[in-house]
Amino acid sequence: MRKPCDIILQVNGKQHDVHVSPDANLLLVLRNDLALNAPKYGCGLGQCGACTVLINRVAARSCVIPVGEVGQRAVTTLEGLATGEALHPVQAAFIQEQAAQCGYCLNGMIMTVAALLERIPQPTEQQITDALSGNICRCGTHIEIMAAARRSVKLLAQMRARS
Repeated sequence: MRKPCDIILQVNGKQHDVHVSPDANLLLVLRNDLALNAPKYGCGLGQCGACTVLINRVAARSCVIPVGEVGQRAVTTLEGLATGEALHPVQAAFIQEQAAQCGYCLNGMIMTVAALLERIPQPTEQQITDALSGNICRCGTHIEIMAAARRSVKLLAQMRARS
């Protein structure tokens, strides 16, 4: 591991200066240095999705990304998805559909759906299924998660229609 140095990160719309090794994974820096605890440590291999964040609005597994490789790209965590007091449509949909049991996978599911809707505002059922296929839920709330993803599409369309 390389020696710690000062690294500037753009997280949730704010600039953060951290003194860490460039080899430290982004997940640990977010949780330990910036106290952003929505991304979870799951597998540590980038396979379960619990650590998902958005980097320049694209879903990324923060447990396998060295913080030194993030550069000036914008990182968004679940904490930064909302706008002020208004929840992001995906967050609202997951609450409305009660799409959580233990909640451990929820961060990854929400961030993955948010990234999908950035790319494809009106995804098909298959596109939603494909996007979420790399996220593991061990509690079995898949039906509610899919319902929340579908509701997210509707809420986002309503929000855009009002704008």
